[in-house]
Amino acid sequence: MTSRIYHGTGPGPITPDGCAVDYYATLTAGGEPELIHAAVPPRASILELGAGTGRITHPLLELGHEVVAVDESPEMLAHITGAETVCSRIQTLALPRTFDLVLLMSFVVETADDDLRAAFLRTCRRHVADDGCVILQRKPPEWYDTIQPFERRADDGRTVRMTDIGRPGPDLLEATMEYVIGERRWTHTFVSRRLDDDRLSRELDQVGLTVSGFLDDDRGWVRAVPR
Repeated sequence: MTSRIYHGTGPGPITPDGCAVDYYATLTAGGEPELIHAAVPPRASILELGAGTGRITHPLLELGHEVVAVDESPEMLAHITGAETVCSRIQTLALPRTFDLVLLMSFVVETADDDLRAAFLRTCRRHVADDGCVILQRKPPEWYDTIQPFERRADDGRTVRMTDIGRPGPDLLEATMEYVIGERRWTHTFVSRRLDDDRLSRELDQVGLTVSGFLDDDRGWVRAVPR
């Protein structure tokens, strides 16, 4: 199913879910680590699922947390320093320990593969401590109704575009992202599913988690705890 809902092109390694390693290695955090830090105890143990090249891992380490970074791409993990790394698919991960926080961000939970999302959530529940929490990042549900093609040019010279937006089914969005830095150009095509509050609550409940709140006003950052 992964090959049908994700596709990526461009120079350098491309992960199974279509992400360009060389492009992700250029990205920096934009306030996410501080948001997460404020939601968990000091020096919390964190399991970061889909850590990529460490854009969030490294700032969390600097904030005093112990981070285990998981990604299925060894090329992504090669960019991470200072944290324990585990090369594994999220859905099959089975570590012999639990964590104060299990973190699943970058909208991974919005995969259009419903069975895969359920497996992601089971991994979250399997690895969160009884008194810990899971933090998920999703697009605010309203985003799916309003998003249009766009182009953004940053001060550092990079260009980000969203093109080819389609809606192949109820609550589904298909789009292509294009990233340009100098002469390098990458694309990432994906299909994602809207997760409104009711649907997300039901799916969390099925794996033994319940929504306990949101980290931001637009409800994009969801905090869940074990039942």
